[in-house]
Amino acid sequence: MLNRWRARREQARRRRAVEEAMRRAGRLPPGQRLTQKFPVLHVGRIPPFDEATWRFRIWGEVERPLALTWGEFQALPRTTLVCDIHCVTQWSKFGTTWEGVAPATLVDLGLLRPTGSARFVLQVAARGYTTNLPLETILQPNFLLATHFEGRPLTLEHGFPLRGVIGHIPGRRELTDVYFWKGAKWLEGLHFVARDQPGTWERGGYHNEGHVWAEERWGRRF
Repeated sequence: MLNRWRARREQARRRRAVEEAMRRAGRLPPGQRLTQKFPVLHVGRIPPFDEATWRFRIWGEVERPLALTWGEFQALPRTTLVCDIHCVTQWSKFGTTWEGVAPATLVDLGLLRPTGSARFVLQVAARGYTTNLPLETILQPNFLLATHFEGRPLTLEHGFPLRGVIGHIPGRRELTDVYFWKGAKWLEGLHFVARDQPGTWERGGYHNEGHVWAEERWGRRF
């Protein structure tokens, strides 16, 4: 019992030391604390995945709608993103590694061509869940359509087969950093729109922009 208490105490000491180092390095936003785990947060049950019927769709203010099968999506060029992630519930996790497809890659391949009217993007996930981001944020290097985390396929509870991921790339403060809920689990498509359309949590009271460094956690209800 004593050894277990000492181990927990040492673990807490190490966590505080890392947390303080991240704060000094400018990587711990205000109001956040370090976690060494990966908390699971979502609404409702984990949706089923059927490879035969799954499609990743792009539609709305684009020159040509797109629908990709799971096999076609997996065959796209891959990107690795190493970033710090910050949850609105106040936990932060540093140096996480994700692999997937960058929306900017879809633009480079000619698969994604937003119209001149496109200004915002709704990530549309299973069971109608949505979250919104400006078009320019979706095309930043800190946003990814992720299929893997830390070298392994996403687990079901963390969004398999596909989730949006947005985080902070150390040293890149010119990028827009938003809270982790702005990347949708169980992602099924991107809806490009001319006018902003707040998503599920934004309509429920979360801040519409959700900027990490400004602590934009809560906003008005839509």
